[in-house]
Amino acid sequence: MVVAMDQRSNVNGDSGLGAGKGERFDPSAQPPFKIGDIRAAIPKHCWVKSPLRSMSYVFRDIIAVAAMAIAAVYLDSWIFWPLYWAAQGTLFWAIFVLGHDCGHGSFSDIPLLNSVVGHILHSFILVPYHGWRISHRTHHQNHGHVENDESWVPLPEKLYKKLPHSTRMLRYTVPLPMLAYPLYLWYRSPGKEGSHFNPNSSLFAPSERKLIATSTTCWVIMLATLVFLSFLVGPMTVLKVYGVPYIIFVMWLDAVTYLHHHGHDEKLPWYRGKEWSYLRGGLTTIDRDYGIFNNIHHDIGTHVIHHLFPQIPHYHLVDATKAAKHVLGRYYREPQTSGAIPVHLVESLVASIKKDHYVSDTGDIVFYETDPDLYVYASDKSKIN
Repeated sequence: MVVAMDQRSNVNGDSGLGAGKGERFDPSAQPPFKIGDIRAAIPKHCWVKSPLRSMSYVFRDIIAVAAMAIAAVYLDSWIFWPLYWAAQGTLFWAIFVLGHDCGHGSFSDIPLLNSVVGHILHSFILVPYHGWRISHRTHHQNHGHVENDESWVPLPEKLYKKLPHSTRMLRYTVPLPMLAYPLYLWYRSPGKEGSHFNPNSSLFAPSERKLIATSTTCWVIMLATLVFLSFLVGPMTVLKVYGVPYIIFVMWLDAVTYLHHHGHDEKLPWYRGKEWSYLRGGLTTIDRDYGIFNNIHHDIGTHVIHHLFPQIPHYHLVDATKAAKHVLGRYYREPQTSGAIPVHLVESLVASIKKDHYVSDTGDIVFYETDPDLYVYASDKSKIN
């Protein structure tokens, strides 16, 4: 086992793994359990998918979105608009999560239903359903792998240092990274090529090209609808009713997905080569408590069990996690309890983006390192100017 940096750290939770409380725990060590042990601990009802229950959440969210939009247009008050933007953007994010369940097949055991509902929900928020679904599948199959992961992948040091300073600043200065998702759909991440809209992209197998063409067509239809509505009711109305909530949705998506894999109090490992396994990669994910938003965005913060078993419906994730924690022991990091509004996560997000910049080019177990000159350079330059 090759470790690039000696940054193994203590984590929370009971051990049950031969390490008592207060003793140093290595989160990169091979776990003394197998994924089958976790699966066996999860109650049978957690694996049951109910199309009716899943659809009830769809109707709930669609009705809420429509009601909010109608109220906003009717009131048309600058006192109400900011409240509307925050609430509607959050509901857009909830709709994404349901489409995400369709992509995993955790929505139902009916592929056609998953595809139809997934296309409707994701196209509405300008996400190419199959394009995203397939790349997200790659993320789950390679979570925690430096080179093969797909979502918020750490940059190797050589690649990081080849990036222009302006690109580094854009990538590691809040809130700019929280607006990255649309760019990711078009261009992916640095060091990776392909587009979620292009059927011939390296992201997809030849057999998947028709699926990508279908999803891109649905995306174009939604965009054309927005353009048509801009001529019909005016671009400012479309911006207020749809555009600003869309931006809020993107910020939710980027923040939540980032915090699933970054920003823990102690550094967590990333893997390469023979050191990586599906189980070890999944154990680097992090659960988060989002306060009043847990139910609104369908418990997406219950993320460790979701990563290991993405076929579990979102409405069973809390029960599955409670049942599995005794097996996971200290490999499960109990989320910090949130107040009604999860303001504590802003600190975790900002702190991580400021210090988690790249990983070593060598080593099969690596931890994030910090570029000490990133912000110093920008500060010195502003003083000169």
